Amino acid sequence: MESILTDAYTIHFNAQAYAALNSVLKEKNYSKIFILVDENTHRDCLPLFLSSVVTTTDLEVIEMEAGETNKTIDTCIQIWHALSELDGDRKSLLINLGGGVVTDLGGFVASTFKRGIDFINVPTSLLAMVDASIGGKTGVDLGMLKNQIGVINQPQMVLVMVDFLQTLDKRQVNNGFAEMLKHGLISDESYWSALKGITVIEALDPFIYTSIQIKNNIVLKDPMERNLRKILNFGHTLGHAIESYFLEKDEKTALLHGEAIAIGMILEAFLSFKLTGMGKHQLEDVKNTILERYKKVSFTKEDIDGILQLLKFDKKNSHGQINFVLLQYIGGALIDQRVPSTLFEEAFTYYKE
Repeated sequence: MESILTDAYTIHFNAQAYAALNSVLKEKNYSKIFILVDENTHRDCLPLFLSSVVTTTDLEVIEMEAGETNKTIDTCIQIWHALSELDGDRKSLLINLGGGVVTDLGGFVASTFKRGIDFINVPTSLLAMVDASIGGKTGVDLGMLKNQIGVINQPQMVLVMVDFLQTLDKRQVNNGFAEMLKHGLISDESYWSALKGITVIEALDPFIYTSIQIKNNIVLKDPMERNLRKILNFGHTLGHAIESYFLEKDEKTALLHGEAIAIGMILEAFLSFKLTGMGKHQLEDVKNTILERYKKVSFTKEDIDGILQLLKFDKKNSHGQINFVLLQYIGGALIDQRVPSTLFEEAFTYYKE
């Protein structure tokens, strides 16, 4: 696969990625190289990664606890301390080897340590490959509120090695696949249709490439998310609220990001049907396609009320107004859409039917 150029860095794939990494390590002559992992990527991915890294620079591994609940400022503080204690300086490099939590948090840690050191993202999950590690968004959650603290700052490069996907179970693959479905819904109906036929992980390679291209093309046109880039948030206004609600309730089984976004896409497709002209047959297509892959989740009236309360914390809000991304049709998205509150329960009713 050909490397993909962004306005600030390059995304390399597979064997070419290792060649590009080793070239940069030789050229930049970093004072020290740190690799951020969680316990899963430490065990499953780090040995494979290190077997292809060639450098004479000292390498130090820093491990964080896995999972969204550890995507916090407290974890950042622990890593900042580790970097300091291991003699990190402004000429150090941080390589983030992991899923979206590791790349989001690691990018933020690097962007703020010593007022900014270089970092490289090596996504090991499908979600990180097609979404989290692309576009320069870094950050952490505030309590259970998603991605409230962070900066947009670009890595030196992103290295996509699809062999790492072999370490994932089906649930984690579906976690990332939701973002790929979103890419089709917001920009390309033919891509959406092609994705519906995917059944095995071995067939994903060209689709991963297409999803990265779609996201990169959007980010190139609007790197700071002033306008067009907002379309990448389709399904995320309600989806993030659902994800946060299930994280904060001890009696609930937490949902993965993609599982919550899948629900959010059905709900927001229904709102699109009601408000922005999406056809009923396309709405049914969205719902049926998603529910074939993602188990339906039960919501009580109390759950729905709690989820809707969280909408006020969405990052796209301005001047006290909740802004949605809605669809005119599959492949055509509209930003900054207002939704009457009377429609929210109707959307959940449609999802439950």
